[in-house]
Amino acid sequence: MHKQEYGVCHLSVVPVRIDPADVSEMVTQLIFGDFLQVIETSENGKWKKVKLAFDGYEGWIDRRQFVSVEKSVYERAAAQVMPYCSSFFGLIKSETMVYPVFMGSRLPFLRNNIIELGDQYYIFEGEYSIPMSFDPIKMEVAARMYLQTPYLWGGRSHFGIDCSGFVQQVFRNFYVNLPRDAWQQELEGYIVDFGDHRAGDLAFFHNATGRVSHVGIILSDFSIIHASGYVRIDQLTSEGIIVSNNGEKTHDLCSIKRIVS
Repeated sequence: MHKQEYGVCHLSVVPVRIDPADVSEMVTQLIFGDFLQVIETSENGKWKKVKLAFDGYEGWIDRRQFVSVEKSVYERAAAQVMPYCSSFFGLIKSETMVYPVFMGSRLPFLRNNIIELGDQYYIFEGEYSIPMSFDPIKMEVAARMYLQTPYLWGGRSHFGIDCSGFVQQVFRNFYVNLPRDAWQQELEGYIVDFGDHRAGDLAFFHNATGRVSHVGIILSDFSIIHASGYVRIDQLTSEGIIVSNNGEKTHDLCSIKRIVS
């Protein structure tokens, strides 16, 4: 029986694919500081199927795109509240390299601006915060920091993000770990009628087949911030999303859920 393998992402952003191949569809991303568990290795040894620690999502990554850690480190990370990069980007430095990490990236075991990744230590330069209790005003500020980020299927960073990745990243900073996909997120919380909704509620939208395919965050003026083409603010009605600048209806409202009471 093989020893269970654990790891942490040490790169800015890593594609997680549906199959073990570079041409395979990207379904999500690892960003710096994400811990993982290896659940399978490809026949050629190049690819590792991983399960992300914070949301349980599974997919394939190149074996060179993470560093291994002991189970004790993995468990220690799970038991701690990780600070995260709260500026648009920060810098990771060692004696031989400098590279960026993006907003929302976790900073494992940060102390005196030193990050511990496996048996390696790095200097972090940038702003960081500790996850806080849910506050709709602060949540709206955090969400607006993603405005103009281009849409990217499977994305989780300012270089590209999808609708559910955007919602997941914002809520993660408030002690709320949501599932990865919109249809999974729609299973969380409890239903709120249109008109009784408030800032911080999630609005879900369905496609022609009735499947939940889109999600956004309701703001204090009952508009919605969501990733569609890019992260933008549009009007929310009882029927769906109305594009603010031309009045076009783009999404059909399915439900509104309150995730945090």
